[in-house]
Amino acid sequence: MISLRALAALVEEHGDELDHPVAPFLVGDRSLDTDTTPALMGIVNLSHDSWYRESVATSHAHAVRRGRTLAAQGADFIDVGAESSDAATERVTAQRQTDQLVPVIEELAAAGVATSVESYHPTTVEACLKAGAAVVNLSGSADDEEMFGLAAAYGASVVLCHIVGSHARDLADPARAVDADPFPAMLEQFERRLAHAHELGVHSVAVDPGIGFGFSWLPDPVDRARYQAAVLLQTFRLRRLGAPVCHALPSAIDLFGEEVRTAEGFFAVLASLGQTGIYRTHEVPRVKVVLDAVRGLPTEPPTPER
Repeated sequence: MISLRALAALVEEHGDELDHPVAPFLVGDRSLDTDTTPALMGIVNLSHDSWYRESVATSHAHAVRRGRTLAAQGADFIDVGAESSDAATERVTAQRQTDQLVPVIEELAAAGVATSVESYHPTTVEACLKAGAAVVNLSGSADDEEMFGLAAAYGASVVLCHIVGSHARDLADPARAVDADPFPAMLEQFERRLAHAHELGVHSVAVDPGIGFGFSWLPDPVDRARYQAAVLLQTFRLRRLGAPVCHALPSAIDLFGEEVRTAEGFFAVLASLGQTGIYRTHEVPRVKVVLDAVRGLPTEPPTPER
C-alpha cells in the first residue's frame, strides 16, 4: 500500500539523493529543464503488434497525423518505433523498420515536430538520424560504441535504457531476476554506459530504468505493477548520475481493466513524486493535465483571509 508513512520512510532512508542536480535534456535546439517542467515523449507505433491500440498507426499518413496531434497536445517530442518490445511478437528486420520509419520522421521534421527513433539496429538509427530524428531511444546495449558514435556525429541526444541482455527482444531473464533493491545494479550499468557515451561525444543523455521490458521473471501482473510502482517512487535515487530519468509509464491492464486509459495518469503521479524528468506516454493530454495539477496544487492549505 502506498501511504504517507511508507513515503516518509523512503525519504528517511534515501532522502540525501533528492537534491542532486541533473542536466537539462537537449531535443534539437531546445534545452529542457525537466526539474522545472517535465518533458513528455508521445508514442507512435508503426508495429501492429502493440496492444495499446490508440498508439498504433496503420499507415504513413496516420503516423504523421498522430505525431502532429500529440505535439499539438503537448508532447515535447515523438517516439517512433516499428517493432513491439514484446518478445512473443513478430521480429521486424532492420531494413523494414528503416523503410517504415524514415518517411514518417522526414515528414514530421519538415513540420517542425521533434522525434526520437526507438530501435536497437544501428543501420535503422543512422537512417533515422539522417532523416531528422533528434533523439535515439536506445532499447539495446550490444552496439553502444556504434550507437553513441552515431548520436555524437548527428548531434542527437540519447535515452539510455537499462537492458540486461543485448536488446529489449533478447533479455537475459535469469540475470534480470532482480534483487529486492534493483537500484545498485541499475546505477552500476548506467554509470559505465554514461561515461562511455560522454567519452564518444554524446552531449545529452537521459536514463530509463526499463520498467516496461522483459517481465517473464515476474509473471504475476499485480506483482509486476507493484515492482513498477516501487521503481517509479524511488526514481530520485538515480539523480546522482546527473542525468534526467525517463520512464515509460505502465498501463497495468490487469489492475485497471476497461479503464486502462486512466492508468498512465495514475502512474504519472508516482513518477512525479519520484522526480521523473521525461514521461514516455501513449496518453499525452491525460498525463499532461495530471502533471500540471501535481505541480500547480499546494502541499498546504492556503491561509484564510481575515
